[in-house]
Amino acid sequence: MTAPPSSGRAMWLLARLRLRRLLNQAAGAFAGKAKAAAPGARKATPTKRRGQWLLTAIVALVMSFSFLQMARTTVVTLHCKLDAASACQLRGAQFDMAAAERAVTQAPLSPAMTRALTMNLSLLFMVSILLPLGSRELAQPDWDLEWLVTLPLRRGPLLWGRVLERSLTNPAGILALWPALGMLAWFAGYRWSAPLLSLAATALLLSLAALLRTIADTGLRMALPAAQLRNLQALCGLAGLPFMYLAMSFSMPLASGFTLDWARAFPAWPGWTPPGLALRALAAPTPALAAQGWALLLAATAALLWAGVALLRWQLRDGVVAAGSRERARPRAAARARVAVPAEAATRPAANSAAGSGAHTAADSMAGRAASPPRGGGLLGALRRMLASPVKRRELRLLSRDTAFLTQSLLLPVAIVGSQLVFNGGLDSIPELGKHPTLLAAMAFGIGAYVLMLSAFQTLNNEGQVLWLLYTFPRRIDSVLMEKAQLWGALALVYPLALFGLGAWLAPTLDWQLLVLLAIVVAGVPIYSLIAVSLGVFACDPQATEMRHRVRPTYVYLYMLLTSFYLYAIYTELWAQKLVVIVLSGALALALWQKARDELPYLLDPAAAPPARVAAADGLIAATLFFVLQGVASYVLADDIRHVDLATLVQAFAIAGAAVYLLTRLVYWRAKTAGQPPLLRGARPAAVLAWGVGLGLLAAVAGLGYLYWLLNDPLPAVAQTVRQMAQQTAQQRGWMLLLGVLAAPLCEEFIFRGLIFGGLRRSMAPLPAALVSAAVFAIVHPPLSMLPVFLLGLCTALAYQRAKVLLAPMLVHAIYNALVLGYQFWR
Repeated sequence: MTAPPSSGRAMWLLARLRLRRLLNQAAGAFAGKAKAAAPGARKATPTKRRGQWLLTAIVALVMSFSFLQMARTTVVTLHCKLDAASACQLRGAQFDMAAAERAVTQAPLSPAMTRALTMNLSLLFMVSILLPLGSRELAQPDWDLEWLVTLPLRRGPLLWGRVLERSLTNPAGILALWPALGMLAWFAGYRWSAPLLSLAATALLLSLAALLRTIADTGLRMALPAAQLRNLQALCGLAGLPFMYLAMSFSMPLASGFTLDWARAFPAWPGWTPPGLALRALAAPTPALAAQGWALLLAATAALLWAGVALLRWQLRDGVVAAGSRERARPRAAARARVAVPAEAATRPAANSAAGSGAHTAADSMAGRAASPPRGGGLLGALRRMLASPVKRRELRLLSRDTAFLTQSLLLPVAIVGSQLVFNGGLDSIPELGKHPTLLAAMAFGIGAYVLMLSAFQTLNNEGQVLWLLYTFPRRIDSVLMEKAQLWGALALVYPLALFGLGAWLAPTLDWQLLVLLAIVVAGVPIYSLIAVSLGVFACDPQATEMRHRVRPTYVYLYMLLTSFYLYAIYTELWAQKLVVIVLSGALALALWQKARDELPYLLDPAAAPPARVAAADGLIAATLFFVLQGVASYVLADDIRHVDLATLVQAFAIAGAAVYLLTRLVYWRAKTAGQPPLLRGARPAAVLAWGVGLGLLAAVAGLGYLYWLLNDPLPAVAQTVRQMAQQTAQQRGWMLLLGVLAAPLCEEFIFRGLIFGGLRRSMAPLPAALVSAAVFAIVHPPLSMLPVFLLGLCTALAYQRAKVLLAPMLVHAIYNALVLGYQFWR
């Protein structure tokens, strides 16, 4: 008989088991080509090819950089705000970071600075406890622990192993503590040894966080019923947010005064707690004090771990299960439910049950066989018909029945954005809303974006275990999701409209700036509603056995990153840049929605994936790569990157265009992509010449008329700008003609008509697809030429639609550029 393992080996085996589980879960995203099965062995079913590893890596790098930057600015801001001897100077809204960093590095931490940093580390330590605790399903049985107690191990090694594996698998704690401690070690002079020293301190603090988390969830499961555990879980998730935003507020140079007052008044005794001892160990001015700090931190950690494990053993003295896995309903509540709920609703589980929230009755099906929508004329009748849709009624009924979902989707975003503004110094009082319309617009869009993240993003995940029912209704599932996106977009718009109404009431005077910002926000919320639903399709993992794993967090972070880009349209003062952000966001929403529609029929299949076809997303990626490669080529070819001549620009343009064309064709060839845009194959010469020449002349006439109006514009500055553009030497004119007549038509038509317009045609009618592709084409040109270029984009799209080959829009583009440039050069 095999002897049981020793205590140390048992702890190591349990930690290895947990790490192996995480590695296996990550292997699905990062695995390459599977190995060939042995002869005679059963071949495993291959997984879908998603390329999620690249997206995960990019998001992880962006988040790591942002946390490091936040830790850096926290130290500098606290030094400039709290140290009496600080000589920091503001440059606009930021401190002189270089001078402040030198001051922090050269001098030891002052007592006020030490107390403030101790407060910051204590807040981050609480975040590392509360966020993981709030993200777990406390109401569900802890199957891992119930299985582990059946092993031939004493209770002590089992609990030590439990704490060890939770210490190693706390990504929220690692992101919160490691960058902050690493930056402290860097400023203390450790430089390139700072990552290792801060990692050691982070490991000690995470072990204590794992201990407190284990004590909390184990004791709560043993003491409270499942219904109270669900409420407590939501409370823990909500309680972690104020700690996180308060810690983040110290990184803002214009942080609120009361947060700094709290830091100044923070007592000295928390310096003897583990976060304070970690600060003492890393920021000690001498090696002797550093050794003393490390010794105290190790001793305190060991003592607290020993006491905590002893408490855990006492908690589990009677076993690890307090009740059965099935909850017993209260008789009176069950009787009321039998009376109130119709018979056909009995098939729908509770919103919070193990089957998953969102399981609904067959009577609320997507077939639309419910009661006919109310009739009526005018706007009110149209609104009633829209809300009478079975899909929208179903979502509203779910929202009214599930109080937790109602609070999460409609109330939590207000608390999140409000706490950010209060702690970060963006808003000192409510009357300030009327004086700062830009802040008002950012707050309005932020609340709307958070509402969509907690509602529209979860449309598929909320269906739970009965997601397959949506595939049984006589209706396309993408039309169901589109209606959900419309509903949540309308609900999310309520908050921005209410805030703008409050801002208009508080504003001293109403001006056009408030109306422009209102239009930007009103346009952005529906766009990001569609983006949220689309990303929710990619994030949904129906094969996951645990509810908290059904949404891939990478796409949540990606959605938050995309929403932050739209804020640029609110803060920039240039109308052209506002238009660029809005158009690109709209095009991105349509491209993601097209990809989501392709994915939906294969969502429940663990192996099958949609066939490769040309999509609008390919065009947006190609356009981005095209402009990036232009910059790289210009940097390589130019002698002075600050003064790039026209010949270098033309060469960089041609190199970037050729590279994008060849790479795209190579990728399409390897993936056997269908629907590739033909250049000449199947061309009808008569149709190409007729549509190309005719539409080229039409676009050129419009462009020449616009150019004539600019040259005679009553604003002298505009006319002078146009005349300066035409003052070129003969050699420069030759390069301009080469660029406009040859390079631009070849490269741009392949991207904007072949990929973007051609991709959109799969899911849109010709006119909307032409409008979108022409808008994207126009915004990549200078503001003065956007209007005629938009018309040119419509003409080239029509030529491609009629002639079916890229040669026709290339001909339109070349004729337009030749006539417009010729008029400017030789008029």
